[in-house]
Amino acid sequence: MDQRNLQTDWLRCFVAVVDAGSLSSAATEVHRSQSAVSMQLKKLESALGLRLIDRGSRKLELTPDGQTLLSYARRILDLHAEAHIALQGEQLTGQVRLGVPDDYAERYLTPVLRRYAPQHSGVEIELVCEQSTSLIPRIAGGELDIALVSRDHGRRGTLLFHEPMVWVGAPQFELWRRDPMPIAVYESASLARRSAIQSLAQQGRRYKVVYNSSSLAGQIAAVESGLAVAALTQCSAPKHLRILGRDENLGPLEPMEVAVYRSRESRASKAVDSLQALLVRTLRQSAPA
Repeated sequence: MDQRNLQTDWLRCFVAVVDAGSLSSAATEVHRSQSAVSMQLKKLESALGLRLIDRGSRKLELTPDGQTLLSYARRILDLHAEAHIALQGEQLTGQVRLGVPDDYAERYLTPVLRRYAPQHSGVEIELVCEQSTSLIPRIAGGELDIALVSRDHGRRGTLLFHEPMVWVGAPQFELWRRDPMPIAVYESASLARRSAIQSLAQQGRRYKVVYNSSSLAGQIAAVESGLAVAALTQCSAPKHLRILGRDENLGPLEPMEVAVYRSRESRASKAVDSLQALLVRTLRQSAPA
């Protein structure tokens, strides 16, 4: 076999396994059986004469050669999708139901839509802004076509980057000096809430929940008014608030895994194909360091 002939199906399965973290989760993403995904990986490794993924442990890990191939594989697949869109010879039409949390909308979604809308003026985008815990079930139920979300570890979706979490407080109130420290948190299922509570528990830091809201604006208002300290995504933290850390006796927070989820019902939509490709390409380039 010609070792330079890297079939896109092989590369797609390889990237899906890396992003999903397991063969079974990747199989769901590419709509193949787990055995078929495993076979595609073996064909890719055979064509290259290299081992790409270490399957010896419970968690799949990339070999150094796998790390090298991954960035090339992503670029090849992105270009492949772009070529299909550019050569379709038809104007895309239809509707895309897109979900995104408030804290990712301005920072990450705006530049994507700014590029997408002029190219595909025939596509109507219905934007739904809710927390990830609400968007993920709506993707699974077919109520949304695609969503940019914070995912739980090991779940499906195409991983884009890790978004840092930060503690924030209003500098004039210094609530971080109180014991117990008053905190504002999201709803009980929120990954951000879980990260905040776990961080405080690991430190043995006493706290009191004084504000609950699924709204980013509500969280920021609670901090600005001197009601509480909050844990926010770094991209959503207003510059006038103080970022808190070791000097305030607050430990690190676990970052969010930002991923694109897509519904099964939208698999035949070229409009969703084009938006997903642009989301992945744009956000991987602009991911936080």
